[in-house]
Amino acid sequence: MFDHVTIRAADLEASVRFYETVLGAIGLEPTHRSDRLVEWDDFSVAPANAERPPTTNLHIGFSVPSPEVADAFWRAGTAAGYRDDGAPGPRPVYGPDYYGAFLRDPDDNSAEAVPHGSLRTGGNIDHLWIRVADVAAAKRFYETIAPYGGLRLDADTEERAQFRGSSGSFSVVAGRPTEHAHLAFPGGDDATVDAFHRAAVQAGYGDNGAPGERPQYHPGYYAAFVLDPDGNNVEVVNHHRR
Repeated sequence: MFDHVTIRAADLEASVRFYETVLGAIGLEPTHRSDRLVEWDDFSVAPANAERPPTTNLHIGFSVPSPEVADAFWRAGTAAGYRDDGAPGPRPVYGPDYYGAFLRDPDDNSAEAVPHGSLRTGGNIDHLWIRVADVAAAKRFYETIAPYGGLRLDADTEERAQFRGSSGSFSVVAGRPTEHAHLAFPGGDDATVDAFHRAAVQAGYGDNGAPGERPQYHPGYYAAFVLDPDGNNVEVVNHHRR
């Protein structure tokens, strides 16, 4: 579903240490590392700065193959001194067979390991929960960009709107808003990137970067960026990779 999700950390070293600890326990190792980014395929951590403050109040669910692996995620985190946000076990409020284990990262984001019968395809992220000031306003934004990011509206209540893609999901949920998250969705071609940006800007949403190539990421990286109603940075990208 996601091309990538990036969080900004107040202390990059501390945040990377947390994610190396808990993701390493479920078999995930960094796929890229530099002084400005550490990446685990579709999830990455970058340093915050004055222009790009730390990401806060985001919930990230990582897909694991079994409850035993979710247990290992939680044990590794709590043994290293990280804050428990919910011990491993069933969560029937989310579904009859739902099982999760929850921790808090150094910037107080919620990280979860959640098992399914098989791993999600195309990445490590199972789902996101993005807290928002106004669910209806956030839903309108994501409905506007849905055709260009491969999204469809699924669950829809006053307190929560859930969007699904080909694999995984994200929800906008009433509460203290998530701040400074970056979500990128894959675009099949440059025209899709252009149409995403045009539709969002014409609907009155904030432009955060016009369509164009970003060679600082890699040759052929063609993307556009807009802001959702809570100020999170949303991107559609075409990598021009075969």
